[in-house]
Amino acid sequence: MGSSKVLAIVMAGGEGKRLHPLTANRSKPAVPFGGRYRIIDFVLSNLVNSEIQSIYLLVQYKSQSMIEHVRKSWVMSPIIPEQFVTVVPPQMLGGADWFQGTADAVHQNLGLILRHQPDLVAVFGADHIYRMDLREMVKFHLEKDADTTVAALPVPIDQCSAFGVVVAEKDGRVRDFQEKPEVPVSMATDPDRCYASMGNYLFKAEVLIEALRTAHERGESDFGSHVLPRLKETHRVFAYDFASNKVPGLKAFEEHPYWRDVGTIEAYFDAHRDVLGVEPRFEVYNSEWPIFSGNYQGPVAKFIEGDIKNSILGAGTLINHARIHNSVVRREVRIEEDVELDDCIIMDYSTIGRGSRLRRTIVDRYNKIPPRTRIGFDREADAARYHVSPTGIVVVPQGKKCLDTCCY
Repeated sequence: MGSSKVLAIVMAGGEGKRLHPLTANRSKPAVPFGGRYRIIDFVLSNLVNSEIQSIYLLVQYKSQSMIEHVRKSWVMSPIIPEQFVTVVPPQMLGGADWFQGTADAVHQNLGLILRHQPDLVAVFGADHIYRMDLREMVKFHLEKDADTTVAALPVPIDQCSAFGVVVAEKDGRVRDFQEKPEVPVSMATDPDRCYASMGNYLFKAEVLIEALRTAHERGESDFGSHVLPRLKETHRVFAYDFASNKVPGLKAFEEHPYWRDVGTIEAYFDAHRDVLGVEPRFEVYNSEWPIFSGNYQGPVAKFIEGDIKNSILGAGTLINHARIHNSVVRREVRIEEDVELDDCIIMDYSTIGRGSRLRRTIVDRYNKIPPRTRIGFDREADAARYHVSPTGIVVVPQGKKCLDTCCY
């Protein structure tokens, strides 16, 4: 990154309606993922690994879980002023309104940018699973003398209608944006794919400040719908090809590049499948580019006896004469005798009672599943008690203890 000073602003206020009921009491970035993480940990790890350590998290919806996680897990050096991860709720300095959109959220916090006087501002989303070396995006931005750079993921043309599409020339110069188009424009270098916006942006600080002030005066509130389409007419806006990003330590068998918006129960469930196996699409264990999270001080997992295949077991978990296949079992879960789990995600501090059978089920935190319970075998019966997704994935909402004690 040379001598460029980069300030990161992470949009961590996602409501996550399509991920309900996992977002009934927490924001989307605070939802647990994998054996020990939360979704927010992935963007924060990418920033810190990329040597960007001045980070503000803008939160809004159901933010207490996020605040507690960051407080416990993301303490940077207290003696170096430029190393921090700070949660910023809506300050309402200009009135009684909460954040009205992504651009409005940053505009309400222009004082943070003016205080730090960075050369560049990275405005990134908080609700995706991926690895990215931002130093390469910064290098591209500087080489192109760009005012704004948009991270873009090449996706098959038949999937492009589900995304905001970036239309760019061969050199990356953006000439248009399309919002979930019926007829998407393909990449200039590949007629079978289009550029999907990842919601991650890099700005020259002075350009961002001017653009946000203009948008505020016009009553505009969103980067994708308002700020970026206007900037492309007057400034140098480029698309950065995420497929070109090289992260240290990636294995040959991993999907290059891997990026998932886990915004639905199906996408969230499928992303967990991607971290399992001998050769997973996304290998969580990468010593050269670690995913950081909380420093758990409890016991290690204990396995008494059972049949465990292709599964992740979190710390403090107790497995006692059970069969667990293709599943993710998080921290301090108790699996009692004669339990069978197939394609399940069991979150922290839950107990699965003796003789239970669960299939394609997500059990949120602090649940106690009674003995001999069957979930995932009778859709009508499951729907009467729990949430069932369109493809039949059953979600057991957070347990009552969690709600009563605000543990989220």
